[in-house]
Amino acid sequence: MDLQTTIYLVVGLSFSLYIGIAIWARAGSTSEFYAAGGSVPPVMNGMATAADWMSAASFISMAGLISNMGYGGGLFLMGWTGGYVLLAMLLAPYLRKFGKFTVPQFIGDRFYSKTASTVAVLCLLVASLTYIIGQMTGVGVAFSRFLGVSSEVGIYVGMGIVFMYAVFGGMKGITYTQVAQYIVLICAYIIPAVFISISLTGNPLPQLGLGSSLTGTDISLLSKLDSVVTDLGFGKYTTTTAGSTLNMFVYTLSLMIGTAGLPHVIMRFFTVPTVAAARSSAGWALVFIALLYTTAPSVAAMAKLNLHGTVNSAVGIQSSAEGLKVNAEAVKANADPYAEDASLSYEARPDWMKRWEKTGLLKFEDKNGDGRIQYYNDKTKNEVAKGKAEAAGWKGNELTVNADIIVLANPEIALLPNWVIALVAAGGLAAALSTAAGLLMAISSAISHDLVKGIFKPDISEKGELMTGKIAMAVSIVVAGWLGLNPPGFAAGTVALAFGIAASSLFPAIMMGIFSKKMNKEGAIAGMLSGLTVTLFYVFAHKGIFFVKGTEYLDLIGGANSFFTITPEAFGAVGALVNFIVAFAVDKVTKEPPEHIQHMVEAVRVPRGSKAVDGAH
Repeated sequence: MDLQTTIYLVVGLSFSLYIGIAIWARAGSTSEFYAAGGSVPPVMNGMATAADWMSAASFISMAGLISNMGYGGGLFLMGWTGGYVLLAMLLAPYLRKFGKFTVPQFIGDRFYSKTASTVAVLCLLVASLTYIIGQMTGVGVAFSRFLGVSSEVGIYVGMGIVFMYAVFGGMKGITYTQVAQYIVLICAYIIPAVFISISLTGNPLPQLGLGSSLTGTDISLLSKLDSVVTDLGFGKYTTTTAGSTLNMFVYTLSLMIGTAGLPHVIMRFFTVPTVAAARSSAGWALVFIALLYTTAPSVAAMAKLNLHGTVNSAVGIQSSAEGLKVNAEAVKANADPYAEDASLSYEARPDWMKRWEKTGLLKFEDKNGDGRIQYYNDKTKNEVAKGKAEAAGWKGNELTVNADIIVLANPEIALLPNWVIALVAAGGLAAALSTAAGLLMAISSAISHDLVKGIFKPDISEKGELMTGKIAMAVSIVVAGWLGLNPPGFAAGTVALAFGIAASSLFPAIMMGIFSKKMNKEGAIAGMLSGLTVTLFYVFAHKGIFFVKGTEYLDLIGGANSFFTITPEAFGAVGALVNFIVAFAVDKVTKEPPEHIQHMVEAVRVPRGSKAVDGAH
């Protein structure tokens, strides 16, 4: 069976499974629509949480980011994993004991204010809509390559699939669908990694293969990778950092607290029957997440070595025809990457390159007209390497590889079996669709439950609220699709931006709501608005959203990364600090919360018992 037919078959079967589960688990009440009736077993909720959490950013982009950034890319692993631990230990059990459906409902009740709830809805919508741009883009990327359609058509198909199981099934349908999606995506991620690890190092565990020696040599994989990338003018893979040390720390912190403030992940802990089940499901989710996150550095390093070996090794042409085994020999060789025969002939480029060129995510520009692909760092300060490259006729890097294709293309680069490539396609789509569904559920519940029922029409019937939720979900899918088709100018880095928004607005309010019984509504509202405003201002000034006649955008903040070298994607932690400072400052000069609110906060922190998840108390 040829590759394209295999992909159609595997992806089609996975979609049929998702829709079948949605029909079986369709929601019949508001409790099932918003919180799956509070009856999901901890292990299954752990799988669903992992699928909800491991988005297109984790499955498709994270290994690509680490592959490009090297050691500095570890901040994504530390930030996202650390944030999940923070969420599981400090927030989830208490929010579950509070017994509400949504984060805005918790904030509105805890801070005894509909205004606070409305501000929380605003923050939730900004963070979720920003985040969902990346998911829909991931859907378009995966479809455009693997199903042979344009990214626009891919997004339309993705919208239809999500509509089928999210609108009709609600949180109940989404939960059980995400269990299936987790199984698909984790198999799709680990199986190719095992194949490649065995081929390069002989070790079947990618986590151990990363630190092993290349097959038949005493050279470690990482040492060889350091040698390869430095020869090409890049920094050492094992020591390169993401900007300054301060920026790396703040970036990690922003991802961490942003994770703990993401509403679609928090909502998962309202679907289990008890507080003990919430803690248990958090532990299981961490185990399931760790399977992918501990594999990602290996995938990133091996993909980098594999790609460079294909393009720049002396036997690169052979590797395209004979597969990974020959390619492994190529990257182990000590061939001069600047020799005349050391670059790959464009006409003899591998089939995987030809397929990915059609997506526009891999591009070749023959700058010196020699018909060969020369891959080199244009920004290098290594004069020795630069001199060698120029002597070989180099006139600038000729190959552009989008980081988002690393995981999806890796099995093709390694010439793995067709069924493995098809499984990766299904896994990438499962990752993007599962998180998109979770985000849409958070948006829908914020609109129908927190705005319509909580503020505009408190006496709405359960049937009316359920219909409102489904309509809100359908509209949200249309908006999400439109954003995927027409991403705003600041779309690059939207995932990190979404975490920054959640970190600067929702996380501090949730933390203060649980652990500070004296925090009042005025402080919480002022904190959320100030944290959100400061973060968006810094980000948008970098991205050129503001327009001031006669003034450069970056002049508004004193230049690029002007605040202690902190990048826009890392600024959420600074916004969170502003949130805390403003909240406590306002709290000191305003009236403290009523006695019954303070008693409620103390009761929520008592780790015994739980309330039913019915959204009413």
